[in-house]
Amino acid sequence: MQQKHAYGYGAPAAADSQTSFGVGGGGRDPKTLRRISAWSDKNVGRTARPRWILILSLIALAVLIAAGVVVGVFVSQHKFSSSASAPASSASASSKTSTSTSDPSVFTKSPALVQSFYGIAYTPEGSQLPDCGNSLDDVITDIQLLSQLTTRIRLYGADCNQTELVLEAIKQTRVNMTIWVGNYAIATDGGTAYARQRDAIGAAIKKFGVGSLGGVTVGNEFVLDYLEAHNATDPNGAVGNAGAAILIEDIQDTRAMMSGLGLGNVSIGTSDAGSYFNIEVLEAVDYGMANVHPWFADTRIEDAAKWTADFFASTDLAAAAALPNAPQMYIAETGWPTNSSVPAAASNGAAAASEANLQIFLDTFVCQANANGTKYFFFEYFDEEWKNIQYGGVEGYWGLFYQNRTLKGITIPTCD
Repeated sequence: MQQKHAYGYGAPAAADSQTSFGVGGGGRDPKTLRRISAWSDKNVGRTARPRWILILSLIALAVLIAAGVVVGVFVSQHKFSSSASAPASSASASSKTSTSTSDPSVFTKSPALVQSFYGIAYTPEGSQLPDCGNSLDDVITDIQLLSQLTTRIRLYGADCNQTELVLEAIKQTRVNMTIWVGNYAIATDGGTAYARQRDAIGAAIKKFGVGSLGGVTVGNEFVLDYLEAHNATDPNGAVGNAGAAILIEDIQDTRAMMSGLGLGNVSIGTSDAGSYFNIEVLEAVDYGMANVHPWFADTRIEDAAKWTADFFASTDLAAAAALPNAPQMYIAETGWPTNSSVPAAASNGAAAASEANLQIFLDTFVCQANANGTKYFFFEYFDEEWKNIQYGGVEGYWGLFYQNRTLKGITIPTCD
């Protein structure tokens, strides 16, 4: 549902609870003022010393001050020289990384994180055109955190160099992580977005190889978008088949590109809303990823996990099993929102957005899906502000983490 139905972002970081106390800006605290007053009172009324004693005292004081200046200059120069020749410390690393050294593969694990998820949906922060504000440091931090939750992630698109950034982060962190890269093809732009991202994906895979690659996903809700643009609803009707023909051409083109790289067989798939798969498209891919969200089915949180499993089995697994190529099916997205930018949108029928309800969905879906062999990508890693700004409502609040990469008020389930 990325971009069209974009979910995830969250509450800002809590304000720093620490308050700074002390003397600053030339002021003095009350305790210091009391001490100064006491010292003055103690010395009032003392008799003056003979003048020659005063003169000798001033001379001795001057000598001591001069000696102190010389020593101070020497020590200062020595410290400057030592610091200039010393290697940079690990403290100079990005404050957003959780590395305990300058090596991204050495980082502190959080006891609150458990590697319980089959997979997680992820988009690097700042990966939307035209801004492209993503960075390798941020992606390294994300991969360090994600690797403590799962061994699989899916991307949605390839703009802003995100494919290469993620592969580079996996290389530097040396974690066990497989990624399904994505080409967010636009159904109505004549193939411009597709071609741009195809070239970016090809360049990244040529550079890093296929060792961390689970597949290349061409299109995200492409058929649904095509139907909506042409005021139609049937993914297998005439309009749906026309959109499918465009997508299939892109899928075949991606196969040709990957074959031309000569790096071995790579699975090619597509992603769409759970009830909007076109059969001809499914026949052209190795896998399909279905967005299955109980929230949008007006489902009570107590029924959400069962609804998700039943819908996926009866709609997507059943459709794939009936095809001669039997494509592997994944749940591309499923999750639960925790907040809304508009109070009136905080509920959808019987569904209510809250962290407590996200906890219920985690507790009733994750381990059960693992036990049933369901392949899914939990939606999503962290809250994303751009979705909240662009779409509003619950769209910006689907993350396990807040935008600042702090875990929400939830407990990650531990699965046997």
